[in-house]
Amino acid sequence: MRICFIGAGALGSTIGGTLARGGEDVWLIDPFEQHVNAINAHGLQMLEAGEESRADVGARLSAADVGAAADLVVVLVKSYHTRAAIRAAAPIIGPDTVVMSLQNGLGHEEILAEECGAERVMAGKTYVGGVLLAPGRVRAGVAGKETIIGELDGHDTDRARHIAATFTKAGIATRASDNIMGAMWDKLFVNVAGGGITAVTGLTYGGLYSLSALEECALAAIGEAIGVAQKAGVRISITEPRRAWDLAGAGLPAEFKTSMLQSLQSGNATEVDYIHGSVVRWGQRLGVPTPVNATIAALVKGIEYARTDYPGKA
Repeated sequence: MRICFIGAGALGSTIGGTLARGGEDVWLIDPFEQHVNAINAHGLQMLEAGEESRADVGARLSAADVGAAADLVVVLVKSYHTRAAIRAAAPIIGPDTVVMSLQNGLGHEEILAEECGAERVMAGKTYVGGVLLAPGRVRAGVAGKETIIGELDGHDTDRARHIAATFTKAGIATRASDNIMGAMWDKLFVNVAGGGITAVTGLTYGGLYSLSALEECALAAIGEAIGVAQKAGVRISITEPRRAWDLAGAGLPAEFKTSMLQSLQSGNATEVDYIHGSVVRWGQRLGVPTPVNATIAALVKGIEYARTDYPGKA
């Protein structure tokens, strides 16, 4: 398959590089010029389980430079860049191109459907991890990490099975699900467990999992999200908040930082609107109170706002 990743950060590079090593025709598209240049000069250097490998992938600054339509476009940009990113990807979206988000949170598929047409959009969630070590070099966390994809309407289709088989053969363990919305909510519960709380407190997972008051806050936030999903009629596999809490920290080192905390520390906007904010929006739509998630989201937005030149700022 010709697979283009819109967004070649840690996760896009990790998954794209793994697929390329498995024989797929992979292109990474990202505006990070140093990263793109390093990949084109030396290949993508991947560190996993202490071993170095090289993935031969194409890298470009824009979709217009790729030169041909893709079979699959995987969107892995920051949530708030989704609409602009898929519009810029128009040169590689042909009549048969499938567009799929692997982003955390909820709401991306609606944007992709509005821009590309719902009939070409699929959804997915991945537990693969990655860290961008330097331009052209990533630490990959692929082994034992599942990826789940599926059609938005829950139908079993040839294209979903084909993409899942392609990913699995190349080294990304992937299954096609007839309940992708349930998988997306299950992953959301894990993101809710630590994302906003670590962003507000500045704590790594070592600190988050050491203070009982924060555990209680996280369990309450997860409980709200579970309640919203149940009211929406979503088939979820995580129905107890503690399970999501335990999953969130499983196998991660004490120094682990959530992406939301990393965003704040690097001076960037967070994806809180698509994590805690999505719980709040769904709750409002369904009449389910979500005060804990609303508070966490407001505090994170407040931290972001504090960096601006707001009226009265000292």
